[in-house]
Amino acid sequence: MSAADRPPRVGVEVKVSDDPLNYQLLTEDALRSVVRKALNIAAERGLNGQHHFYITFRTDYPGAELADHLRQKHAKEMTIVLQHQFWGLEVGDSHFAVTLSFNGQHERLVVPWASISAFVDPSVQFGLQFSVPEPQPASAPAALPTPLPAASAPVGAPPPDAGARVVTLDAFRKSDARKK
Repeated sequence: MSAADRPPRVGVEVKVSDDPLNYQLLTEDALRSVVRKALNIAAERGLNGQHHFYITFRTDYPGAELADHLRQKHAKEMTIVLQHQFWGLEVGDSHFAVTLSFNGQHERLVVPWASISAFVDPSVQFGLQFSVPEPQPASAPAALPTPLPAASAPVGAPPPDAGARVVTLDAFRKSDARKK
């Protein structure tokens, strides 16, 4: 038996990230597909009943796109709410994109699946939390230009008076006392 085939000795750490059967990552990937399917249903059919989603994501994650003024306000993390006033929800293999209103301005967000740290549907008391690795400092996050004022919005655009809420999910996070 070669050294690579031997089981690790007691007290010797094995890097989980080197393991192709990293069950934590496999589980998180499977649970992210639940989020993807939920958003796909919302994109195709809308949100039924009292369903609404709180989605927290890393704004500094590679591929996350948002307007500069939103990135300045939410440099690391942002929570968005998809409930009554969201438009153009598009679900892709690597990300989703949605238009929300912030202070009367419509903003398009692109959120990579891997940047999502939490997903909650409070109407059914369902929530998921994910670990998100720190982004590499060499890659700067993409920024979208600030949109034109709502007065020059194209025909058929959503009304500019719709407001989005940014909230924190601290109430849904486990406290240190509950983790033990």
